[in-house]
Amino acid sequence: MAAFEEALLVSNLAGSRTLPWQVAWVIWMSRPANRGFAILLLLVVGFLLQRSGWSAGQQNAAESGVPSSTAAMAKPAAYAGSGTAASDLAARSAYDQKIRSTYSFPFGKGQIALPGNATIAGNQFLPPSAFPDAAYCGHCHQQAYRQWRQSLHANAFREPFYRGSVNILLHTKGPEFARHCDSCHDPVGVFGGSLNPVAPMDRPFERDGVTCMVCHSIQAVSSRAGNGSFVLAVPSVMVDEQGRRIPGIVPDAEILAHLDRHSKAVMQPLYHQAEFCAACHKANLPPMLNDYKWLRAFTVFDEWQQSKFSHENPLTFYTAEEKTCQNCHMGRATADAHEPGAKDGSFASHRWTAGNTASPFYYGFDQQLQKTIGFLRSGNYLNVDIAGLRIHDPDFHPGSAGKSADTGDAEDGSEDAMHLIAPLGTQAFTLPAGRVVDAWVVIQNTGIGHSLIPEVRDLYQAWVEFTVTNGAGQTLFHSGYLRPDGSLERGAHSFTNRPVDVTGEFVDNHKVWAIHLNAYDNTIQSGSSALVRYRFQIPPGLTGALHMTARVDYRHLRQSYMNNVLGKDHPAYPVVVLAAETRTVQVGENRTGAPDAMENQNANPDWMRWNDLGIALLDQLQYPQAEFAFQRVLALRPDYKDGWVNLGLTYIDWERYDKARMPLEKALNLHAKDARALYYLALVERRQRHSQREVADLQEVVAQYPQSRDARRELGISYYQQHRPADAIAQFRALQSIDPDDLAAHYNLSILYRREGQKELARHEAEQYTIKRIDPGAPTYSLDYLRRHPEISIESDPWHVHAAGELAMPTILHTVQSSPPTPNGQKP
Repeated sequence: MAAFEEALLVSNLAGSRTLPWQVAWVIWMSRPANRGFAILLLLVVGFLLQRSGWSAGQQNAAESGVPSSTAAMAKPAAYAGSGTAASDLAARSAYDQKIRSTYSFPFGKGQIALPGNATIAGNQFLPPSAFPDAAYCGHCHQQAYRQWRQSLHANAFREPFYRGSVNILLHTKGPEFARHCDSCHDPVGVFGGSLNPVAPMDRPFERDGVTCMVCHSIQAVSSRAGNGSFVLAVPSVMVDEQGRRIPGIVPDAEILAHLDRHSKAVMQPLYHQAEFCAACHKANLPPMLNDYKWLRAFTVFDEWQQSKFSHENPLTFYTAEEKTCQNCHMGRATADAHEPGAKDGSFASHRWTAGNTASPFYYGFDQQLQKTIGFLRSGNYLNVDIAGLRIHDPDFHPGSAGKSADTGDAEDGSEDAMHLIAPLGTQAFTLPAGRVVDAWVVIQNTGIGHSLIPEVRDLYQAWVEFTVTNGAGQTLFHSGYLRPDGSLERGAHSFTNRPVDVTGEFVDNHKVWAIHLNAYDNTIQSGSSALVRYRFQIPPGLTGALHMTARVDYRHLRQSYMNNVLGKDHPAYPVVVLAAETRTVQVGENRTGAPDAMENQNANPDWMRWNDLGIALLDQLQYPQAEFAFQRVLALRPDYKDGWVNLGLTYIDWERYDKARMPLEKALNLHAKDARALYYLALVERRQRHSQREVADLQEVVAQYPQSRDARRELGISYYQQHRPADAIAQFRALQSIDPDDLAAHYNLSILYRREGQKELARHEAEQYTIKRIDPGAPTYSLDYLRRHPEISIESDPWHVHAAGELAMPTILHTVQSSPPTPNGQKP
C-alpha cells in the first residue's frame, strides 16, 4: 500500500465502516515492511477515537440496516479530512502523479476525459474514495437515497443494457475510448483514472454510477456541447468559515450545527436550470471516437430549448407554462420519511422518472417501475386523433388511376386533405361496404419537452398500433403488433431512426462509433405532430359498427437488442400505452354527432384537430393540403393569431412569398409585435429586398427572445448581406453561445474573420464547419441500406401508407405492408 493510500485511509477513518484494527491488520498482512506504521496507526486512531467518543453502540449502528457506509460517524467532533488543506492537496497530488505515470493520453496531453468533455478543478485525478458514497448521504437523506438507488442515475454504469454496448467499445477500441461514454455514466471512474489500459484498482464505486457527490459537486457547465460538459470541484459536503470546501467526510453533528455551510457545499443555483442537465443529456460523436467525423448523437437539451416550455424560442406552434427538465423529471414528492431536504412536506424527487422501464424491471425495483409506468401513462404527453377518413371508389386498386368516391379527383395525393371526411365524428357521411378506406391518424407531441424518442432512438421503441374490428370483435386490420418472439412487425410505424455504417449495414448493439449516417428519423419534435396513414378494405356485405383504435405503444428497448444482451429466453419486458383513441363508425349512414362516434373524452376541439393535421402535413411537405387545413382552422377561429402565422409559414416553405405577407400582417394586426409573425415576415421582406424592414423585424425578435438561435442566425445573415461585419460577427458569436455546433455560424464566421484579418480564428471556424457538415458521400451508405430493405425504405418516405394484402403491393410507392389477420385472429 502506497504512502498516499495509507494517508487517505487515516484521513477517512473517522467516517468509515471499516474498524481501525481491521485497517491495521490489512497493512500488517499486505506490507510487512510497514508493520511499524500499522502499530502507529492503531495508536493515533485510538487517540482520535477516544476524543471523538467512539463506543460499542456506535459500532453496532455502523453495522445496522441504516443506509450508510458511514453510520458510525454520528458523534465525532473532528472532520474526517487529514487536518490541513496542505496535506489534503499533497495526498491528491501524490495520487494524481501515480495515475499519470501510466495513464494513456491518446487524444491530448493532460486531457483526462477526452473524448468526453468532463473536467475537474485543478485537472488532477482524484481517488474514488474521495467521493463520499451515496450511502453516506443516505444516512440523513433516507428517502432521497432510496429513490436514487432505484433510478437510472444510480445504475448508469452497472446495468447490463449500458454494459452491452460499452463493453464492445472497451474490447474493440480500448478503455480510453470509453471515456466518451463514462464521462456521464461513470465520472468517478474517469476522474479516478480507471478508464486506462493500466488500472489495477478495485472498482466498488461503479455500483453507484452517477452518485450523489457527482451531481452535487458540479460547479459549472463548461459549454453546451454535451458529452459531460461539466466542471467538478473536489467533492465536499461542507465548507469552512471562509467558504472553502472541506474534502472528505464530515460528522453529522458538524453538518447539523452548520446547515448553511453544508448547503453552500452541495447546492448551486445551477442545479435548478435546464443547462445543468444539458451537460450529459446532449451528445455528439467526435472524430477521435469514430475515426471519421463529428456527428450529432442526441440533443435533448436543444430540443427543450426549442420547445414551448423553455420560453426561449418564438417559433413554437403552441405556447405553454415555462418548465425545465427538473420540473418534469424531479417533480415534488411527498416526504414520507425523515428527509432533511424537505420543504413544506415535499422535496425534489430523485427518481428521475422518464422512459426507463427496462432497468427497474431487470433489478426488480417494483416501486420505481410502477412510478415510471404511472409517469408514462399520465396522459400528459401525447394526443392521438383518428382525424379523418378517405373512401376510395369501387374500382380503386394500388397503382390505378382510381378516384375517391366523394370527389372524383385523381388518386395522386394532391387533393387528399381537401376531400377528407374530417374531423371524424363531426361530419355526416356514407361508408359503403366493400370499399377501400384510408384512415388518417394524427399523433401530437403536446406535453413532452423534447422529441419522441429523445435519446438513443436506435434502442428505445415507440410505435403506433392501429386496429380495425367489426361489431362482433373480429379483427379486419391490425398494424403495429408484436410477433410471438417479441419483435415488432415490419409494417409498424415507429418513432425511431436507422443508423448505418460505412458498409450500409444497420449499426446494431448501439455501436455509436461505427455510425456514418441515419437512413431516416421518424421522431416527433416537441409541439409538433405526425400523420400516419392506414389503408384497409371493408368486407363486402358487412353491416353494423366498425371500431378503429389507434394507440402509441412504448417499451424501453427493442427486442433484438434485449436478445443480444440477455439472450432469447428473457421474460417479456413492459410495454406501456402512452396514449390511445377509439372511434366508432357505421357501415352505411353516419349522422353528424352520433352518440357512438366519439369515444375519446379528451378530444381536442375541431379547430385544434385541423391545426394539428396542418402541422403534420407541413412537416411532410404537403403544402396544398396544409394550406387547406390551416384555412379550416381560420374559418373556425378567425381570431387565432397563430393560425394566420401557420398559413404564412406554409407559403414560405412552399416558396410563395407573395402570398405569405397577407396572413402574417393579419397576425400582427391581431397581436402587434408578435415575435413569431415578425420572424417569418422578415424572411418575406428579405425576398422582396426590403432590407431595412427585414433587419428591424429581426432586431425586435432578438430583443424579445435573446436566446432564439433562429433569430440570431437570420439577423447575422442580414447584417452579412448588408456589409456590416462587426454586427454580423456579434450575432454569430451569440448564436454559438446558444448552439456551439451551428453550421451557419461556423461557415459565416470563417469568412468574416478572414476578411477582418483574423486568420487563426478564421481557420478554426473553417475546420469546425468542415468536420461538422454532412459528409457528401454519406447518403450512399443509407441508400444502399434502404435498397436492401424496402420495408424500411418505404418508412423513410414521409407520406407513406400502411396497408395489408393486395393493398400493399411492394412495387407501389408509398405503401408498407402489415400482415393481414388469419381467420382465427392469430398473426403469422
